[in-house]
Amino acid sequence: MPHTVKQREKLLTRVRRIKGQAEGLEKLLTQDGECSKVLQQIAAVRGAINGLMGEVLEGHIREHLGAHDVTPEERDEDVEQVVRVLRSYLK
Repeated sequence: MPHTVKQREKLLTRVRRIKGQAEGLEKLLTQDGECSKVLQQIAAVRGAINGLMGEVLEGHIREHLGAHDVTPEERDEDVEQVVRVLRSYLK
């Protein structure tokens, strides 16, 4: 995925932030944190994951589906791949 290579540091920064948020959630749970804080942290982790997915998905669509040098067969294959991933993600 060339777009992930181009955006590697930006994406890794997002992943590290998500990791920190997940660790914060774990800490809240192990220390019997307040329910409202646990819920807020879960929402933050989910939002961060959604943002990461959106960014990588946009890069994939622009790089692969929007490319001018892609054959119709390759484009169809990429569309099917994106649809499979989205269905899995939205379950």
